[in-house]
Amino acid sequence: MGNKKSQQAQESQAGGGVGRRSLLGAAVLGAGAAALAAPGTARAADRDSGTNHSANGKGYKALPVPTVIGHRGASGYRPEHTLGSYQLALDMGAHVIEAGDLVPTKDGHLVCRHEPEIGGTTDVSAHPEFASRRTTKILDGVSTTGWFTEDFTLAELKTLRAKERIPATRQRNTIYDGRWEIPTFEEVLEWRAEQSRKCGREVWIYPEVKHPTYFRKLGLGVEERLAKILRAHGLDKKNSPVIIQSFEPTSIQRLDKLVGNPLAVLLSTAASRPADFVDLGDPRTVADLITPKGLAEIATYAQGIGPTLDLIIPKDSTGKLLQPTTLVADAHDAGLILHPYTMRNENTFLPADFKKGTDPNAYGDAFGAFKTYYATGIDGIFSDNCDTALLAREDFVNG
Repeated sequence: MGNKKSQQAQESQAGGGVGRRSLLGAAVLGAGAAALAAPGTARAADRDSGTNHSANGKGYKALPVPTVIGHRGASGYRPEHTLGSYQLALDMGAHVIEAGDLVPTKDGHLVCRHEPEIGGTTDVSAHPEFASRRTTKILDGVSTTGWFTEDFTLAELKTLRAKERIPATRQRNTIYDGRWEIPTFEEVLEWRAEQSRKCGREVWIYPEVKHPTYFRKLGLGVEERLAKILRAHGLDKKNSPVIIQSFEPTSIQRLDKLVGNPLAVLLSTAASRPADFVDLGDPRTVADLITPKGLAEIATYAQGIGPTLDLIIPKDSTGKLLQPTTLVADAHDAGLILHPYTMRNENTFLPADFKKGTDPNAYGDAFGAFKTYYATGIDGIFSDNCDTALLAREDFVNG
């Protein structure tokens, strides 16, 4: 069904940006239907064949239920950005896997880590041979101390093992510390191809280009390396099952010239400025980017946005939800898909409306929170707990 929708979207649209936007809307949003026997999606998938509207004739096609994106895999249950985390997210039925926050090594390979600083996500501190490499750097204006991927060769990084990033919150995940190594993006693509063969459908992934301005100044441009790898695997086309995202708009603009893949601009808090804007002296903030004018500009080079959930529904000073903003409608009017981030089950991450009990690490009413966000008309959501997201999606579809 998803492939048929993709074909129809491509046939009915002209132009690279519009065609890719249609593909992102039709194929990615229809991924639930393509996930034939995915747990918690069967009844929802029955509804996935319908479309709601086209915005301003630009090819935006909405489906009645949102896509579930496994945030760094199934990071609510396994150390993030490991093949174990990606596999569990796929097994749970996530429609798309955020497989890769891409950062380069000293010798130019792209590896998957949440940040270039790896002290919190690997056992590097337990390796005395690397003790001298602990250093302090300015990362996007923030003084950061630790060990950085760009100071290691790939062979050196492969001697390390991944560990849980937030062990105080996710103590059960620590049982998997040391089980998996740091994957390269090449290995992720090999895993994706193998799982696609096993599943009988294309497995979609959603890599993020991390800190591109920072790395470009080090002579380690990420976008060109990513494009080269995608081309080598035949995955650089507008119908390729790889969506690329970045918090830096100029990075997405650069990628728009290098690859045909669907692209998405990530958006942090309203008052924040993208790191590339700071570097270029561009005074605009995220608040400027989410105006109708800003969204229209984004739509000239990207097919979607990934806003923080607070841009969809802000909170008051006590952490309770206020009324939704107009961002969903405004983005749809601009022809953009919305994939906000990040929903997690634990109280500490939930709006105050949905916390339960006093233990910040206990699960709250995540189902209630999902329902509230789904009701805004978002096209998908990043979640550490994709099984919860899928069940909530099914509840949402079935009323």
